[in-house]
Amino acid sequence: MARNPERRAALVDAAVEVLAAEGARGLTFRAVDTAAGVPIGTSSNYFASRDDLLRQIDGWLHQRLAPKPEIIEKLLARPRDRALVTAFMHDLMSRVQGDRTGFLALLEMRLEAGRRPELRASLMTSLRGDLDFGIAFNAESGLPGDAQDITLLYLGMLGLILEQLTMPGMLDGAIPGVSVPDGVVERLVERIVPAT
Repeated sequence: MARNPERRAALVDAAVEVLAAEGARGLTFRAVDTAAGVPIGTSSNYFASRDDLLRQIDGWLHQRLAPKPEIIEKLLARPRDRALVTAFMHDLMSRVQGDRTGFLALLEMRLEAGRRPELRASLMTSLRGDLDFGIAFNAESGLPGDAQDITLLYLGMLGLILEQLTMPGMLDGAIPGVSVPDGVVERLVERIVPAT
């Protein structure tokens, strides 16, 4: 396998673009090479198999889509209340809007994992790790809400993200007087996370 880390990173980024645009069925080494602007056959020198490429995408997406440490630090300077939880959820939606391709690729990974048990095991480990981290972060930071609340908020936000990425505008007017997505974020937090 080739060892140029910059080229490998560029190929994984190109694979994310292909996955978001074409879905898992369109994710071929040839499509990745074309998207990366490299000679055909380059990807196969960097990844042992398509499964290897999918595992690399999984790892990279979880880094790429993570909150920025400086944003976390800035938010944690605020009082530990429901408003802060809302601010964290607004940051999440901001990241979704700022990296639509990355989040669409992650949704495509979820769909592919439903068809491929070997990918399901890997992706479930990373996604469950994200959820467990969120629950622990919430508790350690002194934010309101227990593990059940954070799990429900995770599920609510996942549904909102899915709607925003795949059917933008579908929720407009569904809750009279509530804007999408900001107002929905506020309602989710208000309904799920207890006031302090």
